[in-house]
Amino acid sequence: MPHASLDAEERRAKAEKIEGLLDLGDRDDGIELLEIGTGSGAIAQHFATHPVHEIRVTAVDVVDQVTVTPRFEFQLVEDTLLPFEDSEFDVVISNHVLEHVGDRDDQSSHLREIGRVLKPDGIGYLATPNRWAFLEPHYRLVGLSWLPERWRTSYLRLTGRGERYDCAPLSRRSLKSLIAGAGLEVEHLDVAAVRATLDIEDSRSLVRRFASRLPDSWISASGGLLPTHVCRLRQAGGTAGN
Repeated sequence: MPHASLDAEERRAKAEKIEGLLDLGDRDDGIELLEIGTGSGAIAQHFATHPVHEIRVTAVDVVDQVTVTPRFEFQLVEDTLLPFEDSEFDVVISNHVLEHVGDRDDQSSHLREIGRVLKPDGIGYLATPNRWAFLEPHYRLVGLSWLPERWRTSYLRLTGRGERYDCAPLSRRSLKSLIAGAGLEVEHLDVAAVRATLDIEDSRSLVRRFASRLPDSWISASGGLLPTHVCRLRQAGGTAGN
Protein backbone atom coordinates (compact mmCIF):
# COMPACT_ATOMS: atom_id res chain seq x y z
CA MET A 1 0.00 0.00 0.00
CA PRO A 2 1.22 3.55 -0.62
CA HIS A 3 2.71 5.32 2.39
CA ALA A 4 3.97 8.40 0.57
CA SER A 5 4.26 11.65 2.50
CA LEU A 6 2.43 14.40 0.66
CA ASP A 7 3.62 17.23 2.93
CA ALA A 8 5.23 19.70 0.51
CA GLU A 9 7.52 21.39 3.04
CA GLU A 10 8.76 18.09 4.46
CA ARG A 11 9.42 16.79 0.93
CA ARG A 12 11.34 19.95 0.02
CA ALA A 13 13.64 19.51 3.00
CA LYS A 14 14.08 15.83 2.14
CA ALA A 15 15.03 16.70 -1.43
CA GLU A 16 17.69 19.14 -0.23
CA LYS A 17 19.07 16.50 2.13
CA ILE A 18 19.25 13.92 -0.68
CA GLU A 19 20.97 16.40 -2.98
CA GLY A 20 23.62 17.11 -0.38
CA LEU A 21 24.27 13.42 0.24
CA LEU A 22 24.47 12.65 -3.47
CA ASP A 23 27.19 15.30 -3.84
CA LEU A 24 26.46 16.16 -7.48
CA GLY A 25 28.79 19.14 -7.50
CA ASP A 26 31.52 17.40 -9.49
CA ARG A 27 29.21 15.99 -12.17
CA ASP A 28 28.80 17.52 -15.59
CA ASP A 29 25.43 18.93 -16.64
CA GLY A 30 23.06 16.73 -18.59
CA ILE A 31 22.47 14.41 -15.63
CA GLU A 32 19.89 11.68 -16.24
CA LEU A 33 18.10 11.03 -12.94
CA LEU A 34 15.49 8.41 -12.03
CA GLU A 35 13.39 8.50 -8.88
CA ILE A 36 11.69 5.22 -8.01
CA GLY A 37 8.53 5.59 -5.93
CA THR A 38 8.11 9.32 -6.42
CA GLY A 39 4.92 9.74 -4.35
CA SER A 40 3.93 13.42 -4.49
CA GLY A 41 6.67 14.15 -7.02
CA ALA A 42 8.20 16.88 -4.87
CA ILE A 43 11.68 15.33 -4.81
CA ALA A 44 11.66 14.72 -8.56
CA GLN A 45 10.48 18.31 -9.08
CA HIS A 46 13.32 19.64 -6.94
CA PHE A 47 15.91 18.07 -9.21
CA ALA A 48 14.02 18.82 -12.44
CA THR A 49 13.98 22.54 -11.60
CA HIS A 50 17.51 22.67 -10.19
CA PRO A 51 18.92 26.22 -10.47
CA VAL A 52 22.50 25.10 -11.23
CA HIS A 53 22.59 21.64 -12.79
CA GLU A 54 20.79 20.57 -15.94
CA ILE A 55 19.01 17.43 -14.75
CA ARG A 56 16.57 15.42 -16.85
CA VAL A 57 14.29 13.61 -14.42
CA THR A 58 12.17 10.51 -14.85
CA ALA A 59 9.95 9.30 -12.00
CA VAL A 60 8.01 6.06 -11.55
CA ASP A 61 5.51 4.71 -9.04
CA VAL A 62 2.88 1.99 -8.78
CA VAL A 63 0.17 4.60 -8.13
CA ASP A 64 -0.19 8.20 -9.26
CA GLN A 65 -0.09 10.49 -6.22
CA VAL A 66 1.74 13.36 -7.93
CA THR A 67 0.57 16.67 -6.47
CA VAL A 68 2.92 19.02 -8.33
CA THR A 69 2.68 20.23 -11.91
CA PRO A 70 5.50 17.99 -13.12
CA ARG A 71 8.57 19.27 -14.92
CA PHE A 72 9.65 15.66 -15.24
CA GLU A 73 8.50 12.51 -17.04
CA PHE A 74 6.25 10.28 -14.96
CA GLN A 75 5.46 6.63 -15.65
CA LEU A 76 3.37 4.06 -13.83
CA VAL A 77 4.97 0.68 -13.17
CA GLU A 78 3.43 -2.56 -11.94
CA ASP A 79 6.24 -4.07 -9.91
CA THR A 80 9.99 -3.84 -9.30
CA LEU A 81 10.89 -4.18 -12.99
CA LEU A 82 11.84 -0.87 -14.60
CA PRO A 83 10.86 -0.07 -18.21
CA PHE A 84 14.27 1.35 -19.13
CA GLU A 85 17.37 0.28 -20.98
CA ASP A 86 20.54 -0.87 -19.26
CA SER A 87 22.94 1.87 -18.11
CA GLU A 88 20.47 4.68 -18.79
CA PHE A 89 20.80 6.85 -15.67
CA ASP A 90 23.56 8.77 -13.92
CA VAL A 91 21.60 8.90 -10.66
CA VAL A 92 18.89 6.64 -9.24
CA ILE A 93 16.99 7.57 -6.07
CA SER A 94 15.14 4.99 -3.98
CA ASN A 95 13.91 6.87 -0.93
CA HIS A 96 11.95 4.70 1.51
CA VAL A 97 10.78 2.33 -1.21
CA LEU A 98 12.69 -0.90 -0.54
CA GLU A 99 10.61 -1.81 2.52
CA HIS A 100 7.40 -1.58 0.45
CA VAL A 101 8.19 -3.63 -2.64
CA GLY A 102 7.49 -7.08 -1.14
CA ASP A 103 9.49 -10.00 0.20
CA ARG A 104 13.24 -10.60 -0.02
CA ASP A 105 13.03 -11.74 -3.63
CA ASP A 106 11.20 -8.53 -4.56
CA GLN A 107 13.72 -6.45 -2.60
CA SER A 108 16.57 -8.19 -4.41
CA SER A 109 14.86 -7.48 -7.73
CA HIS A 110 14.48 -3.80 -6.80
CA LEU A 111 18.20 -3.52 -6.05
CA ARG A 112 19.23 -5.45 -9.17
CA GLU A 113 17.10 -3.11 -11.28
CA ILE A 114 18.82 -0.09 -9.74
CA GLY A 115 22.17 -1.60 -10.69
CA ARG A 116 20.97 -2.52 -14.16
CA VAL A 117 19.80 0.97 -15.14
CA LEU A 118 22.76 2.78 -13.54
CA LYS A 119 25.59 3.85 -15.82
CA PRO A 120 28.99 2.32 -14.93
CA ASP A 121 29.97 5.57 -13.19
CA GLY A 122 26.45 6.20 -11.87
CA ILE A 123 25.45 6.68 -8.26
CA GLY A 124 22.43 5.42 -6.38
CA TYR A 125 20.81 6.88 -3.28
CA LEU A 126 19.06 4.37 -1.04
CA ALA A 127 17.23 5.14 2.19
CA THR A 128 15.16 2.57 4.05
CA PRO A 129 14.11 2.12 7.70
CA ASN A 130 16.21 0.05 10.05
CA ARG A 131 14.38 -3.00 11.40
CA TRP A 132 15.91 -2.30 14.82
CA ALA A 133 14.79 1.32 15.02
CA PHE A 134 13.06 2.07 18.34
CA LEU A 135 9.98 3.54 16.64
CA GLU A 136 8.59 2.00 13.47
CA PRO A 137 8.16 5.02 11.14
CA HIS A 138 5.03 4.08 9.18
CA TYR A 139 2.72 3.24 12.08
CA ARG A 140 4.62 4.99 14.90
CA LEU A 141 4.68 1.94 17.15
CA VAL A 142 7.55 1.03 19.45
CA GLY A 143 9.22 -2.26 18.51
CA LEU A 144 6.78 -3.19 15.74
CA SER A 145 9.47 -4.29 13.30
CA TRP A 146 11.48 -6.05 16.03
CA LEU A 147 8.85 -8.80 16.15
CA PRO A 148 8.90 -11.91 13.96
CA GLU A 149 6.97 -11.22 10.77
CA ARG A 150 4.04 -13.47 11.75
CA TRP A 151 3.35 -11.35 14.88
CA ARG A 152 3.56 -7.87 13.42
CA THR A 153 0.04 -7.69 11.98
CA SER A 154 -1.46 -8.89 15.28
CA TYR A 155 0.36 -6.12 17.17
CA LEU A 156 -0.83 -3.58 14.61
CA ARG A 157 -4.45 -4.69 14.96
CA LEU A 158 -4.29 -4.71 18.76
CA THR A 159 -3.24 -1.06 18.75
CA GLY A 160 -5.92 -0.08 16.22
CA ARG A 161 -3.32 1.43 13.86
CA GLY A 162 -4.09 -0.80 10.87
CA GLU A 163 -5.25 -4.16 9.60
CA ARG A 164 -2.08 -5.54 8.00
CA TYR A 165 1.59 -4.76 8.38
CA ASP A 166 2.71 -4.36 4.81
CA CYS A 167 6.35 -3.29 5.23
CA ALA A 168 9.58 -5.29 5.39
CA PRO A 169 12.34 -3.23 7.04
CA LEU A 170 15.81 -4.74 7.09
CA SER A 171 18.65 -4.96 9.55
CA ARG A 172 21.97 -3.52 8.44
CA ARG A 173 23.42 -7.00 7.93
CA SER A 174 20.47 -8.15 5.80
CA LEU A 175 20.60 -4.98 3.72
CA LYS A 176 24.33 -5.34 3.06
CA SER A 177 23.78 -8.94 1.97
CA LEU A 178 21.02 -7.98 -0.46
CA ILE A 179 23.05 -5.11 -1.90
CA ALA A 180 26.07 -7.34 -2.45
CA GLY A 181 23.86 -10.00 -4.03
CA ALA A 182 22.59 -7.39 -6.48
CA GLY A 183 26.13 -6.70 -7.68
CA LEU A 184 26.35 -3.30 -6.01
CA GLU A 185 28.87 -1.68 -3.71
CA VAL A 186 27.58 0.28 -0.73
CA GLU A 187 28.83 3.27 1.20
CA HIS A 188 26.91 3.84 4.42
CA LEU A 189 26.35 7.54 5.08
CA ASP A 190 25.59 7.33 8.79
CA VAL A 191 27.46 10.41 9.95
CA ALA A 192 26.64 12.58 6.92
CA ALA A 193 22.96 11.61 7.03
CA VAL A 194 22.60 12.36 10.74
CA ARG A 195 24.37 15.71 10.34
CA ALA A 196 22.18 16.58 7.32
CA THR A 197 19.03 15.69 9.26
CA LEU A 198 20.10 17.83 12.21
CA ASP A 199 20.71 20.77 9.87
CA ILE A 200 17.03 20.84 8.88
CA GLU A 201 15.66 20.30 12.40
CA ASP A 202 14.42 23.13 14.58
CA SER A 203 17.55 24.64 16.17
CA ARG A 204 15.59 25.06 19.44
CA SER A 205 14.95 21.32 19.75
CA LEU A 206 16.62 19.76 22.79
CA VAL A 207 17.15 16.52 20.87
CA ARG A 208 18.86 18.41 18.06
CA ARG A 209 21.07 20.33 20.46
CA PHE A 210 22.10 17.14 22.23
CA ALA A 211 22.65 15.08 19.07
CA SER A 212 24.63 17.83 17.37
CA ARG A 213 27.26 17.49 20.09
CA LEU A 214 27.79 13.77 19.56
CA PRO A 215 31.21 12.88 18.11
CA ASP A 216 31.21 11.41 14.60
CA SER A 217 32.80 8.25 15.96
CA TRP A 218 29.79 7.65 18.24
CA ILE A 219 27.34 8.08 15.38
CA SER A 220 29.34 5.74 13.16
CA ALA A 221 29.58 3.10 15.88
CA SER A 222 25.80 3.14 16.39
CA GLY A 223 25.02 2.81 12.66
CA GLY A 224 23.29 -0.54 13.09
CA LEU A 225 20.75 1.06 15.46
CA LEU A 226 20.07 4.35 13.69
CA PRO A 227 16.44 4.77 12.53
CA THR A 228 17.29 4.81 8.83
CA HIS A 229 19.85 3.15 6.61
CA VAL A 230 21.16 5.77 4.18
CA CYS A 231 23.55 4.60 1.49
CA ARG A 232 25.27 5.54 -1.72
CA LEU A 233 25.32 2.70 -4.23
CA ARG A 234 27.57 1.99 -7.19
CA GLN A 235 27.95 -0.90 -9.57
CA ALA A 236 30.59 -3.30 -8.30
CA GLY A 237 33.87 -2.20 -9.83
CA GLY A 238 32.29 1.05 -11.07
CA THR A 239 34.08 4.37 -11.17
CA ALA A 240 33.19 7.70 -9.63
CA GLY A 241 31.38 10.19 -11.81
CA ASN A 242 33.04 13.21 -13.40
